[in-house]
Amino acid sequence: MRSIVYSEKGSPDVLRLVDRDPVAPGPGEVRVRIVVSGVNPTDWKSRANSDPAFAEVTPNQDGAGIVDQVGPGVTHLSEGDRVWLYLSAYQRASGTAQEFATVDASHVVVLPHGVSFDVGASLGVPAMTAHRALTVLEGGPDRLSKGALTGRVVLVAGGAGAVGHAAIQLARWAGATVISTVSGDEKAASARKAGAHHIVNYRTEDAARVITSIAPNGVDIVVEVSIVANAALDAEIVAPRAVVSMYADDGGSTASLAVRPNMSKNTRYQFVLLYTVGEEQLQAAAQDVTEALLAGVLPVGDEAGLPLHRYPLDQTAAAHQAVEDAVVGKVLIDVAD
Repeated sequence: MRSIVYSEKGSPDVLRLVDRDPVAPGPGEVRVRIVVSGVNPTDWKSRANSDPAFAEVTPNQDGAGIVDQVGPGVTHLSEGDRVWLYLSAYQRASGTAQEFATVDASHVVVLPHGVSFDVGASLGVPAMTAHRALTVLEGGPDRLSKGALTGRVVLVAGGAGAVGHAAIQLARWAGATVISTVSGDEKAASARKAGAHHIVNYRTEDAARVITSIAPNGVDIVVEVSIVANAALDAEIVAPRAVVSMYADDGGSTASLAVRPNMSKNTRYQFVLLYTVGEEQLQAAAQDVTEALLAGVLPVGDEAGLPLHRYPLDQTAAAHQAVEDAVVGKVLIDVAD
């Protein structure tokens, strides 16, 4: 089978196409014929910054395809099932940038009928991160469903990104009033297509004033892409006992938080990282995301506000470079015809 691998950290140039034998699934594993592999910032950051834990690593956490073989003890999946995968390469060498990936079956989820492989490969890290960010508010909800956030106000910072896109869609499905901050007209159009009720251009508008006019009682949940840049804004616009859910690290920068404004509101700051969030939370997110898919939520593509950028498997290095260059939209790798 064709597989993309790397054996040392570095630029996308360390990625190479090789031919390897498919690995039979062991207990608790399945082998999936990958149709589409999704690329996230975590994929290039792992490749660029961390020495591989294995002799060869196949990158990419997310993907979608068809179950090819089922290992002993796996009962929720069958050969031929259409599925989506998440955290495939976490503490494993078997990511989705290859024709057959042998992975932990607990991180493989049946893809509902009628949902495309493109959508399936775009879930994983973005949708499950968004789910976690939306479910850590004091007093709940700790699960998402239609109407679960009714009466709440959600601010999605950077609504044109993949996590922001998913957060807008999930929050709107759950009944929240959704505000999104963006940096330009193109990104505003993306956030609007995703379903945001209100768009604020923080470069041309007084973001605090506009957000406060929309939500005079404050924002309940902030899905935050850059706490370093937005700490002062968040402290000003949040409601009492709000939560600021921070899912990006800004390259390891340090944020400064004003004590008095946050203390007076009992503001909660929640870090969000899927790798260490816990298996119970991952399973809950996978279940809720699947319910959202059944309801027609989480579409991708230009019309949904998340343009797709496609690459063949042998151009995985270019796909990684596109994500590293912060292309607007979702980068996908076509692995199978």
